[in-house]
Amino acid sequence: MERTGADNREAFPVLVLAAGASRRMGRAKALLPLDGGILMDHAIGQARLIGAPVTVVTGAWYPLVRFRCRTQPSAWVSAPDWRDGMSASLKAGVASLGAHAKGVFIILLDQPMIKQEALAQLREAAQSNPSQPVAADMNGKPGAPAYIPRRLWPQVMTLEGDRGAAAILARNNATRIAVAGAGSDVDTPGDWRRIRSQLAEQS
Repeated sequence: MERTGADNREAFPVLVLAAGASRRMGRAKALLPLDGGILMDHAIGQARLIGAPVTVVTGAWYPLVRFRCRTQPSAWVSAPDWRDGMSASLKAGVASLGAHAKGVFIILLDQPMIKQEALAQLREAAQSNPSQPVAADMNGKPGAPAYIPRRLWPQVMTLEGDRGAAAILARNNATRIAVAGAGSDVDTPGDWRRIRSQLAEQS
Protein backbone atom coordinates (compact mmCIF):
# COMPACT_ATOMS: atom_id res chain seq x y z
CA MET A 1 0.00 0.00 0.00
CA GLU A 2 1.33 3.45 -0.89
CA ARG A 3 2.25 5.63 2.05
CA THR A 4 0.47 8.97 2.30
CA GLY A 5 2.27 12.25 2.87
CA ALA A 6 1.03 12.32 6.46
CA ASP A 7 2.39 8.83 7.07
CA ASN A 8 5.80 9.80 5.73
CA ARG A 9 5.95 12.86 7.96
CA GLU A 10 5.31 10.65 10.97
CA ALA A 11 8.00 8.09 10.09
CA PHE A 12 10.77 9.73 12.15
CA PRO A 13 9.30 11.45 15.22
CA VAL A 14 11.41 13.18 17.86
CA LEU A 15 11.06 13.14 21.64
CA VAL A 16 12.48 16.01 23.70
CA LEU A 17 12.95 14.62 27.22
CA ALA A 18 12.34 17.43 29.70
CA ALA A 19 10.42 16.03 32.66
CA GLY A 20 13.02 16.33 35.44
CA ALA A 21 12.89 18.67 38.41
CA SER A 22 16.33 20.25 37.72
CA ARG A 23 17.32 19.80 41.37
CA ARG A 24 21.04 20.39 40.78
CA MET A 25 20.24 23.60 38.92
CA GLY A 26 17.90 24.83 41.65
CA ARG A 27 15.43 26.19 39.09
CA ALA A 28 13.69 24.98 35.95
CA LYS A 29 16.36 24.36 33.31
CA ALA A 30 13.76 24.64 30.58
CA LEU A 31 13.19 28.31 31.48
CA LEU A 32 16.83 29.41 31.32
CA PRO A 33 17.13 32.37 28.91
CA LEU A 34 18.81 31.68 25.58
CA ASP A 35 18.80 33.42 22.19
CA GLY A 36 15.84 35.64 23.00
CA GLY A 37 13.80 32.69 24.21
CA ILE A 38 14.36 29.90 26.70
CA LEU A 39 16.33 26.66 26.70
CA MET A 40 13.20 24.71 25.81
CA ASP A 41 12.74 26.77 22.64
CA HIS A 42 16.29 25.87 21.65
CA ALA A 43 15.75 22.15 22.27
CA ILE A 44 12.56 22.14 20.19
CA GLY A 45 14.49 23.86 17.42
CA GLN A 46 17.15 21.15 17.58
CA ALA A 47 14.45 18.49 17.39
CA ARG A 48 12.89 20.05 14.30
CA LEU A 49 16.20 19.70 12.48
CA ILE A 50 16.10 15.92 12.59
CA GLY A 51 12.49 14.75 12.41
CA ALA A 52 8.78 15.23 12.88
CA PRO A 53 6.48 15.33 14.68
CA VAL A 54 8.22 16.77 17.74
CA THR A 55 6.86 15.78 21.14
CA VAL A 56 8.05 17.29 24.42
CA VAL A 57 7.79 14.98 27.42
CA THR A 58 7.15 17.00 30.58
CA GLY A 59 6.70 16.46 34.28
CA ALA A 60 8.00 18.99 36.77
CA TRP A 61 7.45 22.68 35.96
CA TYR A 62 4.52 21.96 33.65
CA PRO A 63 2.44 23.85 32.47
CA LEU A 64 4.64 26.89 33.20
CA VAL A 65 7.24 25.79 30.65
CA ARG A 66 4.59 25.35 27.97
CA PHE A 67 3.22 28.83 28.52
CA ARG A 68 6.68 30.40 28.41
CA CYS A 69 7.70 28.67 25.17
CA ARG A 70 7.75 30.76 22.03
CA THR A 71 8.36 27.68 19.89
CA GLN A 72 5.60 25.12 20.28
CA PRO A 73 6.15 21.41 19.51
CA SER A 74 3.66 19.18 17.76
CA ALA A 75 2.53 17.83 21.12
CA TRP A 76 3.16 17.95 24.86
CA VAL A 77 3.02 14.66 26.76
CA SER A 78 2.98 14.49 30.54
CA ALA A 79 4.94 11.70 32.21
CA PRO A 80 2.83 10.99 35.32
CA ASP A 81 5.65 9.03 36.97
CA TRP A 82 8.38 11.56 36.12
CA ARG A 83 9.74 11.40 39.69
CA ASP A 84 10.84 7.82 38.93
CA GLY A 85 13.54 9.17 36.58
CA MET A 86 14.39 9.20 32.91
CA SER A 87 12.89 5.78 32.22
CA ALA A 88 9.42 7.13 33.02
CA SER A 89 9.87 10.03 30.59
CA LEU A 90 11.15 7.78 27.84
CA LYS A 91 8.34 5.27 28.24
CA ALA A 92 5.65 7.96 28.30
CA GLY A 93 7.06 9.48 25.14
CA VAL A 94 7.38 6.21 23.24
CA ALA A 95 3.86 5.15 24.27
CA SER A 96 2.49 8.34 22.71
CA LEU A 97 3.91 7.74 19.23
CA GLY A 98 1.88 6.77 16.19
CA ALA A 99 1.74 3.51 14.30
CA HIS A 100 3.63 4.82 11.28
CA ALA A 101 6.87 5.62 13.12
CA LYS A 102 9.88 3.60 11.99
CA GLY A 103 11.80 4.69 15.06
CA VAL A 104 12.27 7.71 17.30
CA PHE A 105 14.95 10.32 17.81
CA ILE A 106 15.78 11.25 21.40
CA ILE A 107 16.85 14.80 22.20
CA LEU A 108 17.67 16.01 25.70
CA LEU A 109 16.64 19.45 26.89
CA ASP A 110 20.07 20.41 28.15
CA GLN A 111 22.57 19.99 25.28
CA PRO A 112 22.56 23.43 23.59
CA MET A 113 26.15 23.12 22.32
CA ILE A 114 25.25 20.47 19.73
CA LYS A 115 25.65 21.83 16.21
CA GLN A 116 23.20 21.62 13.32
CA GLU A 117 25.71 19.62 11.27
CA ALA A 118 25.94 16.89 13.92
CA LEU A 119 22.16 16.59 14.09
CA ALA A 120 22.02 16.31 10.31
CA GLN A 121 24.54 13.46 10.45
CA LEU A 122 22.42 11.65 13.03
CA ARG A 123 19.31 12.13 10.91
CA GLU A 124 20.97 10.83 7.75
CA ALA A 125 22.40 7.78 9.52
CA ALA A 126 19.00 6.81 10.90
CA GLN A 127 17.02 7.43 7.74
CA SER A 128 19.46 5.45 5.62
CA ASN A 129 18.92 2.35 7.80
CA PRO A 130 15.78 2.79 9.97
CA SER A 131 16.17 -0.59 11.71
CA GLN A 132 19.65 0.23 13.08
CA PRO A 133 20.04 2.19 16.34
CA VAL A 134 22.30 5.25 16.20
CA ALA A 135 23.74 7.26 19.08
CA ALA A 136 26.25 9.91 19.99
CA ASP A 137 29.64 8.45 20.85
CA MET A 138 30.27 9.29 24.51
CA ASN A 139 33.80 8.03 25.16
CA GLY A 140 33.14 4.72 23.46
CA LYS A 141 29.60 4.30 24.77
CA PRO A 142 26.28 5.27 23.17
CA GLY A 143 24.53 8.35 24.51
CA ALA A 144 22.12 11.12 23.57
CA PRO A 145 21.10 12.37 21.12
CA ALA A 146 20.12 9.01 19.71
CA TYR A 147 17.82 7.14 17.37
CA ILE A 148 15.93 4.07 18.61
CA PRO A 149 14.30 1.89 15.93
CA ARG A 150 10.81 0.62 16.56
CA ARG A 151 12.00 -2.98 16.97
CA LEU A 152 13.69 -1.94 20.23
CA TRP A 153 10.71 -0.13 21.74
CA PRO A 154 9.54 -3.21 23.69
CA GLN A 155 12.90 -3.17 25.47
CA VAL A 156 12.51 0.54 26.21
CA MET A 157 9.15 -0.14 27.86
CA THR A 158 10.84 -2.48 30.39
CA LEU A 159 13.19 0.23 31.72
CA GLU A 160 12.87 1.27 35.36
CA GLY A 161 14.34 4.00 37.55
CA ASP A 162 16.63 6.81 36.50
CA ARG A 163 17.94 4.97 33.44
CA GLY A 164 17.83 5.98 29.81
CA ALA A 165 18.28 3.75 26.80
CA ALA A 166 22.10 3.66 26.81
CA ALA A 167 22.30 0.01 27.86
CA ILE A 168 19.75 -1.01 25.22
CA LEU A 169 21.67 0.87 22.54
CA ALA A 170 24.94 -0.74 23.60
CA ARG A 171 23.46 -4.22 23.78
CA ASN A 172 22.09 -3.84 20.26
CA ASN A 173 25.34 -2.55 18.75
CA ALA A 174 24.20 0.98 18.02
CA THR A 175 26.15 2.86 15.41
CA ARG A 176 28.10 5.53 17.29
CA ILE A 177 28.83 8.88 15.67
CA ALA A 178 30.84 11.82 16.90
CA VAL A 179 28.49 14.59 18.05
CA ALA A 180 30.39 17.69 19.05
CA GLY A 181 28.83 19.33 22.09
CA ALA A 182 26.98 16.24 23.32
CA GLY A 183 29.20 16.10 26.39
CA SER A 184 28.37 19.68 27.43
CA ASP A 185 25.08 19.42 29.27
CA VAL A 186 23.47 21.87 31.65
CA ASP A 187 23.13 20.37 35.13
CA THR A 188 24.36 23.08 37.52
CA PRO A 189 24.55 26.90 37.62
CA GLY A 190 28.28 26.56 36.92
CA ASP A 191 27.56 24.53 33.78
CA TRP A 192 25.15 27.19 32.62
CA ARG A 193 27.61 30.05 33.13
CA ARG A 194 30.28 28.15 31.20
CA ILE A 195 28.00 27.19 28.32
CA ARG A 196 26.51 30.68 28.01
CA SER A 197 30.01 32.10 27.81
CA GLN A 198 30.95 29.63 25.08
CA LEU A 199 27.80 30.37 23.12
CA ALA A 200 28.45 34.10 23.38
CA GLU A 201 31.94 33.62 21.98
CA GLN A 202 30.53 31.75 18.99
CA SER A 203 27.88 34.33 18.14
